[in-house]
Amino acid sequence: MQLSYVEQLQPEGVAHAFILGKDFIANEPVCLILGDNIFYGNGLIEVLVRSAQLTTGGLVFGYQVKDPRAYGVIEFDADDKIIGIEEKPLLPKSKYVIPGIYFYDFQVVEIAISLRPSVRNELEITDVNLAYLSQGQLQVERLGRGYAWLDAGTHESLHQASNFIQTLEERQGLKIACIEEIAYNQGYIDANQLCQLIEPMAKSSYGHYLMTVLDS
Repeated sequence: MQLSYVEQLQPEGVAHAFILGKDFIANEPVCLILGDNIFYGNGLIEVLVRSAQLTTGGLVFGYQVKDPRAYGVIEFDADDKIIGIEEKPLLPKSKYVIPGIYFYDFQVVEIAISLRPSVRNELEITDVNLAYLSQGQLQVERLGRGYAWLDAGTHESLHQASNFIQTLEERQGLKIACIEEIAYNQGYIDANQLCQLIEPMAKSSYGHYLMTVLDS
């Protein structure tokens, strides 16, 4: 795994990430996920793998919430096709909002460059989605009630996310997003490589968990 970073020196908006990362994107499809968003659910991997096959246009998810007024809200027509997006409306046209994970084709860089800053003086991700929508190239996939979307951007929501993860892990005895386990199960590393990763932390509870993965 290789990780690279680009610093955003000032808060210029989520869509500015595509301008900063244009050399990384290099005319390829790209996925953007907000760092404080957590997604969990059975079948989520299959949904993401399928979404990553996108080559034309954009794809966002629709997630139902109790009070959508704090989010970008999706408007559907009678055939359940997306016809509009409203940012933090007082009278939402649906309960489906767009969570912080997005798939786009290579056009996204040029779209981001063409955007004008909002009243917050930021390049808004909603404007990127509206640009794709105006071209008839924005798809929406609804995430059903079996999926959890947690926005951990505040102290309170981070605490809620921590409790959610702790409850699941302690109840099931399984780790969520254990990178070594994922790499092993996906065939990116073999048993010997997993043993090497376990060795420095063999005495910790995390190391003990990885030993159960190796023995299973």
